[in-house]
Amino acid sequence: MRPESNHYHGPMKPRSSAAKPRRSLLTLLIAAALGLGGSAIAQTSAEPPVANSALDAMMFYQLLLGELNVQGGDPGSGYSLILDAARREKDPALFQRAVEIALQARSGESALAAAKAWSQTVPDDAQANRYVLQILLALNRAGETGPVLRTVLASVPPGERNDAINAIPQTYTRASDKAQVIAAVREALTPYLTSSTHGAAAWTTLGRLELANKRSAAAADAARKGHALDPASPYPAMLALELLEDGQADVEQIVRAQIDAANAAGQTDVQVPIGYARVLLDLQRLRDARVQLERLTNRAPRQLEPWLLLGSLQVQDRAWDAAQLSLQTYLDLAREANGERGRRGATQAYLLLAQIAEEQKDFATANAWLDRIDTPEDAIAVQARRASVLARQGRLPEARQLLRDLPERREGDARLKLVAEAQLLRDAKAFKEAYEVYGQAVKRFPDEPELLYDQALMAERAGMPADMERLLRELIAAKPDHHHAYNALGYALADRNERLPEAKALIEKAVALAPNDAYIQDSLGWVEFRMGNTERALSILRDAFGRRADAEIAAHLGEVLWAKGQRDEALKIWREGLFLAHDNEALQQTLQRLNVKP
Repeated sequence: MRPESNHYHGPMKPRSSAAKPRRSLLTLLIAAALGLGGSAIAQTSAEPPVANSALDAMMFYQLLLGELNVQGGDPGSGYSLILDAARREKDPALFQRAVEIALQARSGESALAAAKAWSQTVPDDAQANRYVLQILLALNRAGETGPVLRTVLASVPPGERNDAINAIPQTYTRASDKAQVIAAVREALTPYLTSSTHGAAAWTTLGRLELANKRSAAAADAARKGHALDPASPYPAMLALELLEDGQADVEQIVRAQIDAANAAGQTDVQVPIGYARVLLDLQRLRDARVQLERLTNRAPRQLEPWLLLGSLQVQDRAWDAAQLSLQTYLDLAREANGERGRRGATQAYLLLAQIAEEQKDFATANAWLDRIDTPEDAIAVQARRASVLARQGRLPEARQLLRDLPERREGDARLKLVAEAQLLRDAKAFKEAYEVYGQAVKRFPDEPELLYDQALMAERAGMPADMERLLRELIAAKPDHHHAYNALGYALADRNERLPEAKALIEKAVALAPNDAYIQDSLGWVEFRMGNTERALSILRDAFGRRADAEIAAHLGEVLWAKGQRDEALKIWREGLFLAHDNEALQQTLQRLNVKP
């Protein structure tokens, strides 16, 4: 039971006679008088067995009087009578009732006294200690919980103890003094910190508490200690994934070692490798994510999510045949699962398959995939793809009208429609019109910085550099941590070979805000090249291309190699870029400017 309040800690006061009692022990008393002990009457229509009561007349009277006091508005007297009876009878049900009366009267201290009395009188009752723990936390006295938590954990069956240990951070989530929490939990977990069975869970719990206290280094150390005790355990690896996402790159080895150890042990759980792939995607390490997903689909081919993630990456890489196979496999598995999660993923798979067909100029097949989506909440995404198919066929006005005619059924639909139209115009290289549509969106939704960012990019594409710079500086002033804005402005200046020191400062600010972003690394490499720092530029661009194989990064890396006289390697990189996106403008312009035919 969760204590109701920690705001009133004083003695219990009489309750208004108009208040309704929340619960009564009259049924317990009647059952006890009939010889049923502490259990409720199971069936009121059945004849109870004839038996002598376990209560004598005085105890029965004391309990009845206690309940009548509670119902009559004097919970303090009722609490005292029932707690006294509980001590004398050593009855857990009576102790629990005393705790409940105190909590209903909002007297945390009285509830704690009753729970402690329960624990001392019936030391083998695990529920008593759970009440003590919960009430201490409700009273914001986390520093006193160590011995109680230790007793609670000792009472949990060994097969369930890791789950109990893993639940500890959630139990303490509202405690204000994080240092006290860590000290108390460490005291409770001391018997398990060297255990091969429970050590991984114990260290992971301490690591999560350290992370909640903003001590990432201590959390990473805890993850390493837990992993050392049980290399195949998923618990330290999942903590390491959180740290990796927060920029602690040195813990990635824990994740990789756990995956290898789990594979060697024949474990089938895929929680860690799927989580690893997701984190790699968030870090824009798409090539690494694809490798992990390919391994995972080979090892656990009947898992749904990896196939969808892999198919999405393959679409980005323009690996159409491989993507179709992955997405079709996902759909087959989702059809077997027949669940809501599979249904939502199926919509994404259909949209991706339609995109593949569109890229291959198979417009009838693209529309056929879209016809399979019948969920109203996806109407705008479906129609946006249909509009793209129309635009690919040279029917841009019709495509725009299709989007404008869409009804706005939900909050946010108007924004989605404007963004879809602007993206349609951008893909059609109608950059001035896209700039104007984004401008409409900014006016209608002025509190959404991404719209201003997109409008600025369209200003550059439309040949309006002054407007781009004005919009990006406006965005930086409104949102100083918008790393994409710093990067876009710095890159634009570097690409035009203007104000290079300022361009570099802007890009370095973006790097500080997002150090793992491959596109920002590309910008930094490019400005270094423009400034004549060729060796540094080459190192940065190699790293960026390793993080994300992208045609534009390939264009820049190839040009730096070309300038250094490493022509064969430059041609190799450019060919790889053309394979990724043969129509990439930056790459095509680079090849034309250098008069190269790879």
